[in-house]
Amino acid sequence: MSAIRIRAAVLDRPGIASRVEELDLDEPRSGEVRVRMLASGVCHSDLHVRDGEWDRPGPIVMGHEGAGIVEALGPGIDPATTGLDVGCLVALAWTTPCGRCRSCLAGRTWECPDSPSYSHLMPDGTSRLERAGRGGDVFSYCAIGTMAEAQVVPVAAAIPMPDGTPPEVAALIGCCVATGVGAVAKTVDIAPDATVAVIGLGGVGLSAVMGATLVGAGRIIAVDRVAAKLDLARAVGATDTVMAGDDASSTVAAIRDASDGGPDVCVEAIGLPSTIEIAIGCLPNGGTALLVGMTPFGARASFEVFPFVDGGRRIVGSNYGSSVPAVDFARYARLHLEGRLPVERLVTDRIGLDDVEAAFDRMRRGEGVRSVVTF
Repeated sequence: MSAIRIRAAVLDRPGIASRVEELDLDEPRSGEVRVRMLASGVCHSDLHVRDGEWDRPGPIVMGHEGAGIVEALGPGIDPATTGLDVGCLVALAWTTPCGRCRSCLAGRTWECPDSPSYSHLMPDGTSRLERAGRGGDVFSYCAIGTMAEAQVVPVAAAIPMPDGTPPEVAALIGCCVATGVGAVAKTVDIAPDATVAVIGLGGVGLSAVMGATLVGAGRIIAVDRVAAKLDLARAVGATDTVMAGDDASSTVAAIRDASDGGPDVCVEAIGLPSTIEIAIGCLPNGGTALLVGMTPFGARASFEVFPFVDGGRRIVGSNYGSSVPAVDFARYARLHLEGRLPVERLVTDRIGLDDVEAAFDRMRRGEGVRSVVTF
């Protein structure tokens, strides 16, 4: 089978620096498409793997937030039924449902524990990537490995985008936008004029701010340690801001003061035990802590049980914004094209493939929102 040569950001194993190297990419097989990548976001989930906080097999092509142009269709793929054809722009979904588990059968595909994507291989259990000139299979993060010049992906992971969607916007819809917007628009019911607080203003948190605006929240309180991120939050819909400090109790008090006693929904979009505890601690009676940020493996948070139960408070987890990519991705893109979802404001750095490690350094320092690799 013929192959093309590409460059990609490869991690040999979690906890060490990635490096750009040449790989051979096989042609797509049945149920697969080849995508020429145009944009790939650098997400905090990539940093979890890079820094050894999440265990993943290696060597693996990094990246799970991307968009590109379909270059080739595998055997048997019908453009009339899939909406995919050579030349169309697609956003890539980092999970494809197994279709057999309890969650999939109930229509909650975002909860699927048996997604073939989690093997970081194609659904048939094999790889389309190997190291150029020396062989050896290479994994592809969530079966899409977006930090590469091209990729072969499962057909269910390639979601056609409306005409006119910028590739960078399509890429971010594939992860942080779907995760943040969907959390407040789909995972929980937010009443009109409700008060929503969002802790952590990275790509997911700012997307949650945008989502709260879309659903008509009356007050949207953005919380972060970085003044520039608070300013950006106001630009995309926040009505109030809180500068977080080192003392958790002071931050809890500030959120309560800004929300007349506590937000109806507090979104935690970082994934740290300390900020999860702040989200729970600031709730009023009947309030909901909506946990969206992903922690390192093994992390635990705690809270005082009696007031939590006595006040009828709730904790809700949200994975991928309860997204059905085939439905939600195009809807978010249309909202962007209508001017109602300013996804482009999330892009604070445009970088090359060789600059991924520098982007990870900025992320560790809390600088910027989203670095996007452009090809």
